[in-house]
Amino acid sequence: MVDTIILLAAVLVFPGGLFVLALGLGLKGVDRRIAARLQRRVGPPLLQPFFDLVKLAGKRTLVPEDACAPVFLGAPLVGVVAMMVAAALIPIQGVYTPSPILGDLLVLFYLMVVPAVVLMVAGSSSGSPYGAIGFSREMTMMLSYEVPIVLVVVAVALRTGMGQGDGITFSLTEIVHYQQIHGAFLLDPAMWPAFLAFLAFLPANLGIAPFDIPEAETEVLEGPLLEYSGPALGLFKAMAAIKTVVVLSLGICLFLPNAPDGLAGLAVQILKLLVVMTIGMTLLRVSLGRMRIDQGFAFFLKLPMALSIAGLAAAALV
Repeated sequence: MVDTIILLAAVLVFPGGLFVLALGLGLKGVDRRIAARLQRRVGPPLLQPFFDLVKLAGKRTLVPEDACAPVFLGAPLVGVVAMMVAAALIPIQGVYTPSPILGDLLVLFYLMVVPAVVLMVAGSSSGSPYGAIGFSREMTMMLSYEVPIVLVVVAVALRTGMGQGDGITFSLTEIVHYQQIHGAFLLDPAMWPAFLAFLAFLPANLGIAPFDIPEAETEVLEGPLLEYSGPALGLFKAMAAIKTVVVLSLGICLFLPNAPDGLAGLAVQILKLLVVMTIGMTLLRVSLGRMRIDQGFAFFLKLPMALSIAGLAAAALV
């Protein structure tokens, strides 16, 4: 009974649930403010994502006549729950260690696919032609960037397992612990190709420029999200905020997890999230225009794929 309560608290309160939602919305606010400053604008208040979520919660959700209502309304809820569970799988040094019952890196990887699948299902169930186009683009992008990130994860797991003499390990806790003893993989030249491949994966998975192709406002009018409103749209915003924390935190665990114990470790984790978000998201999206879908697909089959293969080879041989 106690173990069940602890697991529920991890998913619903900390580090998942309320904590990761508040942190994700806070990061979104900082991201928008920094982007505005870089473009010489004042920008919205830091708490604007919170205000938007509260506003959407007070509005009515309109279901299109041609939509499949159960799927249309259930898709965003599935996405939020998946991301809350994913957040509970990520360790925070000296503060939180995930229970083995929840799963390991493989489970986290599958959960990270859920938001993209949810967007595709939402777009196809809405009855909108723009949603159908967004579905097609999301599927194309997912097929292009999933293979490189799989190779990156395997490279890190292999590097850790071989260092421990186990061959390969998919435990994030062990990966973090190994780097605490032997140094961060970010400082290991053999892991640099895998790190660069992860940086390329980051904006595509989070749907930001230059890979915001499935939801391009000027082309497909938000694509899968066009017909959504009210609390249902708010759930999608919450899913995106939580997913930002999950993906950024995964990158930190894989390549730079070292931090002091206790609350200082939590503060360092949040600081790392801010730095990685600014470099890997904010600066990128204010500097680059949107790629076409064929350009995005071809890009991931070339440079990130080559980097991830090189990273896997280096992890196995060096």
